Amino acid sequence: MQTGLYIVGTPIGNLSDLSPRAIDVLKSVDIIAAEDTRVFGKIASHFDIKTRRVSCHEHNEREVIDSLLERVRMGGAVAVVSDAGMPGISDPGFRIVRAARDENLPVFVVPGPTAVISALVLSGFPTDRFTFCGFFDEKKLHDDNRIRHTIVYYESPNRVKTTIAAIARVMPERKIAIVREITKIHEETIIGYPADLLNIESPRGEIVLVVAPAPEHKMSDSEISEIVNDVVATSTKACAADLAARAGISKKEAYKRLLKRGE
Repeated sequence: MQTGLYIVGTPIGNLSDLSPRAIDVLKSVDIIAAEDTRVFGKIASHFDIKTRRVSCHEHNEREVIDSLLERVRMGGAVAVVSDAGMPGISDPGFRIVRAARDENLPVFVVPGPTAVISALVLSGFPTDRFTFCGFFDEKKLHDDNRIRHTIVYYESPNRVKTTIAAIARVMPERKIAIVREITKIHEETIIGYPADLLNIESPRGEIVLVVAPAPEHKMSDSEISEIVNDVVATSTKACAADLAARAGISKKEAYKRLLKRGE
C-alpha cells in the first residue's frame, strides 16, 4: 500500500455503490478514520473490512489529526471516511487534508457518491454553474438570492416545510427540487414552485434541495413596485436589501426606488 492519506467516498444509501477500489483501499490501509465508527461498522461488516478504525468527527478532528498524520509520516497509510458520501463535503475531512498538504504529505482520493451532485443531476436544472451552500440558513437567504444560477442546499426533514415557506417568500419565481433518499428504496424527486409545494406531505429521510436559476427576464417596473409595497414595513436599509435580493437589482437602485416612493 502506497504511503499517504486516502480520502474515500462511501455510499449515500445503496451499499452496492461502494467501488471495488474503495473496498481494496479500506482493506489495505493501516487505519481508517471514520466520522462514526458504528455507522462505518455496517459497511465494514458487509464487505468484510477488518481494518482498525478510530473516530474522526467535527468535535475531535483537530485533536486526532496529528496522530493520524504521524502514521503517514512514518510510512503508513490512513483512510478517511464520513458517514456517507465524500469526506469534506459538509462532513469532517477538509482539515486533515489541509494539514497533510501543509506538510507536503501524499494525499489520494478514491471518488464515491455525493448527494450534492446526485441531487443536482436528478433535478434537471442547469448544471453548467451551481453553488453549494451547505445546510440551509434562512438568515442568508436574501444574499443567496443574489446567486442567479442553480443553488444546492442540504436540509433535515423536520425543517423542510419551514424552509420551503422561506423560499416561497424570497424566491417565489424559482422552481425547487426536493430530492430525498437518494439511491435508496424510496428515492423521490418532487419539483415545483415553492408556493405549490407548501402543502405537500412532509418529506422523510435524507433531503437535498435544489433551487433553479432565477428567470432571465428582468422584472417590470410594476412587478418591482409590488415588491416595494411588500417590503416597506421595515427600516429603509432592511427594505433596500430585501428589495435588491428579491428583484435582482443593486442596493443603490433599490434605495432609489424606495426614496421615489416616499416622495
